[in-house]
Amino acid sequence: MNLSEFDYKLANELIATEPNTKREEARLLVMDRASRNLIDDHFFNLELYLNKGDVLVFNDSKVIPARLDGLSGDRNYEILLVKKLQDGRWECWVRPGKKAKVNQIFKISEKLNCILVERNDDIFIFKFNLEESEFYREIEKVGMMPIPPYILKARKAHHQPEYEKEDIKNYQTIFAKNTGSVAAPTAGLHFNEEILARLNNNGVQTEKVTLHVSLGTFQSVTTEKVEDFEIHSEYFEISKEACDRLNQAKKEGRRIIAVGTTSVRVLESAAKDGLLRPVSGETNIYIYPGYNFKYIDGMITNFHLPKSSLLLLVAALVGKDKILEAYDHAMEKKYKFYSYGDGMLIV
Repeated sequence: MNLSEFDYKLANELIATEPNTKREEARLLVMDRASRNLIDDHFFNLELYLNKGDVLVFNDSKVIPARLDGLSGDRNYEILLVKKLQDGRWECWVRPGKKAKVNQIFKISEKLNCILVERNDDIFIFKFNLEESEFYREIEKVGMMPIPPYILKARKAHHQPEYEKEDIKNYQTIFAKNTGSVAAPTAGLHFNEEILARLNNNGVQTEKVTLHVSLGTFQSVTTEKVEDFEIHSEYFEISKEACDRLNQAKKEGRRIIAVGTTSVRVLESAAKDGLLRPVSGETNIYIYPGYNFKYIDGMITNFHLPKSSLLLLVAALVGKDKILEAYDHAMEKKYKFYSYGDGMLIV
């Protein structure tokens, strides 16, 4: 397959620069895979499309304020934390990257600094002087939420500030618990306590898994042949208790619906012979058309960037032609796209 087959043209005005004031008012495109029907609705009606006993699986990873301003000499740099390594080291992106040199020291704040210890193309390895809780406490004070570049660009085009105070709350799910993501698991942004209460009252079960979003989720596919691409690994974990409950639901024939591509990747990474097994570690699972799903029965997801690994994952579930048809429908109906945009339910 060629990557160009997964391209589409999106008008700038369809890129959401901020979420709905009320999360549940986001629009919802429902895709029934059996009938191939598309239904236009809103997230506050999600319960209409779920059955008693269905299980929604959420990613409980918490986004960190991963954009840091660094000063080295008389030049300012923007450092984006991408993935935590060991011993205070992080994979990062840097702007302007061409100016950054190995052994260069960057001052982030009075307490926090780092040294560039290695670089490989556009990936820079920094070692910070603070680690773990000290490090996270400091970046909470001085860092900014890692709002995706396409939102910042769209805001600029609309003469809006690039960073808004509300992003601290808006770019975080209500399930956020385990610190470590550098981008939000955006399908979960549509949920609030009221929706969860209604789903619970209707017999819908919820479970949590963890995947810390880094390069493996939002990096661009860089090969023309889809099959040639190798995705970066990301840390994930799923507990024995969650596995036991999900396996029981699966045994009883109840639907397992992943909320977001990150939850899909956890469940498919942990599944073997039709069962989930508790595991923690790195996954570089790469899902594209032709993949045989082992565990999930459906998913909730946002509208993804063209030619992205996320779009390929959704296309693997419903088929290339069907997902592009759904995207054409969404554009015609003026749905909002990407991280702060509207969403889909695929069952």
